[in-house]
Amino acid sequence: MTDPQPHPGHGLHVVAIGGGTGLSTLLKGLKCYVAPPAERSPIANQPSIQELCAVVTVSDDGGSSGRLRKELNMLPPGDIRNCIVALSEDEALLSRLFQHRFIKGSGLEGHSFGNLFLAALTSITSDFSEAVRLSSEILLTRGRIFPATTANIELEALMEDGTRVLGETKITASKGRIKELFLVPPDVEPMPQTLEAIARADLITVGPGSLFTSLIPNLLVRGIAQAIVNSSAVKVYVCNLMTQANESLGLTAADHIRALNGHAGSRIFDYTLINRTPASPELKAKYALEGAAQIVNDLDAIEALGVCPVLGDYLDEGMVARHATDRVAKDLLQVATQSAKPKSTSAH
Repeated sequence: MTDPQPHPGHGLHVVAIGGGTGLSTLLKGLKCYVAPPAERSPIANQPSIQELCAVVTVSDDGGSSGRLRKELNMLPPGDIRNCIVALSEDEALLSRLFQHRFIKGSGLEGHSFGNLFLAALTSITSDFSEAVRLSSEILLTRGRIFPATTANIELEALMEDGTRVLGETKITASKGRIKELFLVPPDVEPMPQTLEAIARADLITVGPGSLFTSLIPNLLVRGIAQAIVNSSAVKVYVCNLMTQANESLGLTAADHIRALNGHAGSRIFDYTLINRTPASPELKAKYALEGAAQIVNDLDAIEALGVCPVLGDYLDEGMVARHATDRVAKDLLQVATQSAKPKSTSAH
């Protein structure tokens, strides 16, 4: 692939949908293409993002987020906090402060400062989405962050053996294979700003992230999946690097897309970004301990779903497998700015 070209006349409008560490990792890469407001004129031969919006799942019921949710009857702040930090000016002390986790103290232990900050702002404003907006302003984020819904929801999974499991933490811990996911209550509304951002988007991304607990919940919020289908944006699934214990063991790349389409009730994607870099033997062995492995890239099956695979070297190895956020962001913008949609393509 050639380098991305700037969008004619203006920067791109980008909506990134997901949750967990996957979405915040992606936002770090996309942020680099968002010019500060004073510099919003596109730079020659550089792609630019005029508007970056993140839509974040709010079904977490574990850890610090789960405790605040139960004690204060608020939405879980953890995934949102990670996205605020990812979009903030990196070197700022504030982003380190937001991620600081108390390791002792009665009632404080285990909470992160950012979660408590969002809880305090929610208490002051009586509006979680306003608390998110104000926090983003304080950290000078290069993008806007919307909870998928401001309703208090739980996840319920129908397992292949017919049993039902309620709550994200219990779903993640269950050993069975998930057949279908539901929101409880089912008919929750998105924020109007989310639907507006999707309608004017040039690029919509879903993933990376836990298939059933980070990605699919967003598509179950009333109107979001249909808004994606109706949008004229280029739609890209950023495929996970590894299968995930108790969520996607044994699922191929095409299986992930089928699950997303199935819960959306329609075909969503034009492209999918697929990692082609093999993991090191050490990393493979580490994941194998929990039954996980690299996701199988069944390219023919992906193309049969009407999705064009984009292959790239997206694996960034550390203690765990993470996406190389700079390469993913570059290829996403490249896909969004090329006019023709070839059958299959490969990135550098």
